[in-house]
Amino acid sequence: MVITLIVDSYADATNGTTMTSRRFAETLMKHGHTVRIAASTIDESIPEENRFELGIRKTPVLYQVSKTQGFIFAKRNKKQIKKAIEGSDVVHFLFPFKAQKYGKKVCDRLQVPSTAAFHLQPENITSTIHLNRFDSVNNFIYRKFRKFYNRFSHVHCPSEMIKGQLEQHGYTSKLHVISNGVPEFFQSKPVEKPAEWKDKYVILMVGRLSVEKRQDVIIEAIQKSKYESQIQLVLAGKGPWKSHLETLSEKLTNPVVFGTYDVNHLVNIINSADLYVHSSDAEIEAISCIEAFSCGLVPVISDSEICATKQFALDERNLFVHGDSDSLKEKIEYWIEHPEDKQKRSEEYIEYAKKFSIDHCVKELEEVFEMAISETKEKRN
Repeated sequence: MVITLIVDSYADATNGTTMTSRRFAETLMKHGHTVRIAASTIDESIPEENRFELGIRKTPVLYQVSKTQGFIFAKRNKKQIKKAIEGSDVVHFLFPFKAQKYGKKVCDRLQVPSTAAFHLQPENITSTIHLNRFDSVNNFIYRKFRKFYNRFSHVHCPSEMIKGQLEQHGYTSKLHVISNGVPEFFQSKPVEKPAEWKDKYVILMVGRLSVEKRQDVIIEAIQKSKYESQIQLVLAGKGPWKSHLETLSEKLTNPVVFGTYDVNHLVNIINSADLYVHSSDAEIEAISCIEAFSCGLVPVISDSEICATKQFALDERNLFVHGDSDSLKEKIEYWIEHPEDKQKRSEEYIEYAKKFSIDHCVKELEEVFEMAISETKEKRN
C-alpha cells in the first residue's frame, strides 16, 4: 500500500506521538509499504520523494508554549498536503489540527480512504495552562476534537481507557484499541551501572517534565523514605517543569539526574535501573512504561482514573494511589525490601511485554487501513 501519515511533528523525536509516528513509519516500510509523511519538518529517515514538508506554524504564544513541550504545529500547506494525498491508498491522521482538518477535506473530495488516531488527551493541554482540574474545560476540548474525529469511520485508540473516554463524550466512529507498541531492541540485557550509581538504588521515570506527569510525587516519596540516602532518581525527558522539579529536589541527598537520551543510551539506563515509576495523573498509554517493563524493569504506576498506564499493573504491588507520596513511598520500600519478589515480577513482565511488540501492533493497524479501503471501494461502486 501507499500509506500517508499526516502529523505535526516528525523530525524532533522528543515527544511520545512523534516517536510513535516514526516507529509506525519504519515498521510499515519494513512490511513492504510505501510511506509518505506530511509534517512540519521531516528528516532523512524518509526517502526524499515521500517527504512533504508543510512548514512550522508559529502562532504567537501557542508556538512558544508548545515548543517547550517538544511539539511543533504544522502549517496548513494546501499544495503539499494535496500532493501527499494524491495517489495514496489510505491516509492516516495523527492529530485534529489545521493541517489534518484540511487533509480530511482533500481525502473526502478525492475519495481517498482515511483513518485517524486519538493521541492527545485534553488533560495534556489543560495541565500546561493549569486548568486540568476543571472538567468543563476538558469536556470542551473533547467536544472540539469530536467534530473532527466523527468524520472518520475508523479511529485508533491506544488504550481501553481513552476508548471509554471517547464513548462517554459522544464519539461515534468505530474505535479500535491497539497499543502503539515498542521495538524489539527494548529488551533485557546485562548492563553495568555507571560508577556514580554503583551503590545506589536507581529509580527511573521517562516522560515530559510537565504538571500532569507528577514527577513531584516521586521526589516527595523519596524524601519521606527511610532509604532516601540510598536512592538515585533519574528523570529522562525535557519540559517546562524542569526548574520547579530541580527546586523541589534540592533537599535530596543524591541530586536528581535530568537528561534526554538516544535510544541505545536509554535502553542501557533502563537495564541498569532498579525500579520504574510512572506517576502521571493523565496518560493515554505511556510507551515509556512498556519500554521499561519490556526490559524487565518492574513498574509502580499511578492509579489515576484518566491514566491508562494502570492497565499494565500485574497486581496491587505495581500500583500506588495517584498523587499520594505516602502510598508511593510504601510501594518503593516494598520492592527495595523484597528483591526476590522483584526478580520474579521482572520475569513475568518480560513475558507479558511480548504482546506489545510494534510489529504485532502495526499488523493490527494495517487491518484497520484495509477495512477503510474496502469500505471506500464499496461506496464508489
